[in-house]
Order: sequence, then structure tokens, then C-alpha cells
Amino acid sequence: MRFRHPDGSTVHLAYCTNVHPAETLDGVLAQLRDHCEPVRRRLGRDRLGIGLWLARDAAHALVTDPSALRGLRTELEHRGLEVVTLNGFPYEGFGAEEVKYRVYQPDWADPERLAHTTDLARVLAQLLPDDVTEGSISTLPLAWRTAYDQERATAAHTALTTLAERLDALHELTGRSLRIGLEPEPGCTVETTRDALAPLTAIGHDRIGICVDTCHLATSFEDPHTALDALAQARVPIVKSQLSAALHAEHPHLPEVRAALAAFDEPRFLHQTRTLTAAGLRGTDDLGEALAGDALPDASPWRAHFHVPLHAAPAAPLTSTLPVLRAALTRLVGGSHPLTHHLEVETYTWQALPPELRPRARAQLADGIAAELTLARDLLTDLGLKELP
Repeated sequence: MRFRHPDGSTVHLAYCTNVHPAETLDGVLAQLRDHCEPVRRRLGRDRLGIGLWLARDAAHALVTDPSALRGLRTELEHRGLEVVTLNGFPYEGFGAEEVKYRVYQPDWADPERLAHTTDLARVLAQLLPDDVTEGSISTLPLAWRTAYDQERATAAHTALTTLAERLDALHELTGRSLRIGLEPEPGCTVETTRDALAPLTAIGHDRIGICVDTCHLATSFEDPHTALDALAQARVPIVKSQLSAALHAEHPHLPEVRAALAAFDEPRFLHQTRTLTAAGLRGTDDLGEALAGDALPDASPWRAHFHVPLHAAPAAPLTSTLPVLRAALTRLVGGSHPLTHHLEVETYTWQALPPELRPRARAQLADGIAAELTLARDLLTDLGLKELP
């Protein structure tokens, strides 16, 4: 979906296809047919943006077979879909029964991460619509925090600098300008936008910036305006923003609140949980750990890294951090000029919701994704952006 900002520039809105995990190119093509096109039809649009997730095997197949890449582009056009951004965070296995810590491997100290992201950039340069010259790729924020020493930090920074040089060369070759955004996430070396300032300033290349995920921002109790102002002052480019909402519990000391939270403690994804105390941010790596005894102080609200549907906050006594998303979006695109032109709804946890909230059929999932995009569209038009055909 495209929107005209009052300054005349185009803002792109997509939804991320990591909600439909597939490891192979055939699986990606099936996603377009079975999920993405039905969502587009529900919205009554001739064109729908998707934030494509390509696992290692799918990306490798595309970069080594030009005919396969042309075929994917043809299929996108046939189904009324367009791609200006990729989700390069998960490497493979995002559809596994247990993902947890594995999603952070390989990290940026591992040569495989550089090779994979380079493949993604080469693919995206060929998938961009004819009238679009700028693309974005989000990636993990360097590494999970453990086993990340100075030697690995140096290797990661070197890899990102190499990537920036490759993106420069790709721009010269294709005319397509691509940027990479580190996506701060709780528990990682770069957990907050503030944590991103030092490494990104050290790299110092405008092709390497940040991806602001509003669920992660909220989980770490960051104020959107303070965070985005700090990025602007440091001249860190906001490559893209993922529009998502975290799980919020106002009174985690109450038994009924803990019972409600326990319904979201599931075995597939990691749900880092945080609370803001007088001594600062405290947290656990997973929701179950927070609920076990006194692992996390419960005198103040808790937030958990669980991407809940934007249009459907959990039932009381829980809620979502949609207000944080609204505030961030106002700052991102509500001013005289957008701070980013790439927005992506990223609710990948539909099948991880408590059983009674999960879509029971493919059609229900398409309905839910369309409802999320409708909410995002309404937020954008309320900010003065005009939806384009």
C-alpha cells in the first residue's frame, strides 16, 4: 500500500510474510497464492506491499538462478503484490516448533550472516518495482548479548562495513539504493535505540541504520519521542519501522493477571519480559521465567515481547502497547517530512496466541491481517497521508 505524504514523498506500508514461514522458494510462491493475494483482495486493493521473508535456502536459490528470480518477480506482479523491504532477521527455521534463541544465529560475527544479507540485497535490487529506487532490509541487532566479546564485536562491525561497501557497488551497478536496519530487541547486544547509537556511529555509513520495531520499543519502556529524537540528533538513519504491539500487564502482582499472562507463555518463540523500576529496567529472557516466583519485580507494569494483533488487544486484565505504536508513528511520519518511508506490520505470532484466539483457518488469518492493515491505514490517513491507488 502506498501513501502520499504532505511533503510529496511516498510512504510504503506492507505486512511481513514471516507470519507464513517457508524455507524454500516453492513455499514462498505458495505464500503469495494462499495468503498474500487473499489479503489484498480483502482490502479491495489492486496493489499490496509485502515485507518478504526469505530463508537462507530460498534466498540462495534466487540469487543463483536468474530465471527463478525473474519468475518470482512475475508472480508478484501477477498477484498484485510489490516488495520494497525484506525481513532479514530470521535466517532459517522460523516455522520450527521451537525457535527461541535459535533466531539469533548466525549473528553478525559469523560470515554466514554477511553472505546471507548480501544475497538478500541482490535479490531485493531485482524485485523492487520499476518506479521505486530505494529498498530496505531489517536484520538482527548484532547478536544475542551472551558470548559477545570485543573480538566478536570487531568482526561484526567489519562485516557491516563490508556490507555497506557491497551496497554501494550494487547501487552503481543497478541504480537501486538499498539500506540495512539493525532492529533493537530485548536481550540482544543492541536492546534499545540508545544501545544502537554507539555501534552505528562507529560504523558511520548511511547505508547502515536502524529498524524501529514498536513492540520492542515498548517492551523496553522507551519513550518514542525521546528515542526518535536521539536517533535524529545522532544522524542515525531510520531505514524502516515495524509496526507491532507488545503485551502489557498493568498489575502483574495480581493472581488473575498472572493467570492471564500464563496463557501467552508458549514454547515456540522467546517472549522477553521487562519492568521499569526505580533502579532501572529489569527483565527476564522469557515470560515463563518472569512468572516463576519472584524472578521479576511485580510492583510496576510488565511488558512482554509478544507481537499481539494490532486491531485486537487482549482481553482484560491485559492490554497491548498500541498507544506506543501510535505515538511512534506520529513522530515517524506525522511531521513535515517522514523519518522513514518504509513501514511494515509484523505480527508473526498469530499461531502462538492462546488457542481460543488463534485463527482456525486460512481465511481467518487473512481476515486478521487485513484488519491490522486497515487499522494502520487509518492511522496514516489520520496523520494527513493520502492513500494512493
